[in-house]
Amino acid sequence: MTLTQQGKKATWRSLVALESATLGAGALVGYLTRDGMDFFHALSKPSFAPPGWLFPIVWSILYALMAYCMWLVLRAHGRDRFLLLGLYIAQLAVNLMWPVLFFILKALGLSFFWLILLLCLIFIMAVQFGQQKPLAGWLLMPYLLWVTFAGVLNFAVARMNP
Repeated sequence: MTLTQQGKKATWRSLVALESATLGAGALVGYLTRDGMDFFHALSKPSFAPPGWLFPIVWSILYALMAYCMWLVLRAHGRDRFLLLGLYIAQLAVNLMWPVLFFILKALGLSFFWLILLLCLIFIMAVQFGQQKPLAGWLLMPYLLWVTFAGVLNFAVARMNP
């Protein structure tokens, strides 16, 4: 095996590792918060609330996209790439805490403000990633839009269920 082949194999391994870690963390939080689904189903929801089956599909796609974006940035070999990895981990931690706040702690108001924090982190991440690798910044836009929608939905649910 040549050095080039070894490098490509290592590069693909890092993508698989990032994807596995991100999707695995999302799946773990989904599993840990599954008991909160009864609470969620009992809540009053606005007419624009999507069906429950859509959420795991959308989140799986978004987690895969965000991991791919991080991989693109790491491959760009920019001098800030490890700082950006820290930003990625921070936003992922904030993201993964939201279901705990909403479904387990039933903190509907706090979870809305938590989403605002997450939106700020995603925006910063998209800008910073875009400076390293423009495609990575653009590919974070669906994530930003979905979390914006989630914030509107969270706000509406919190207002409808005081």
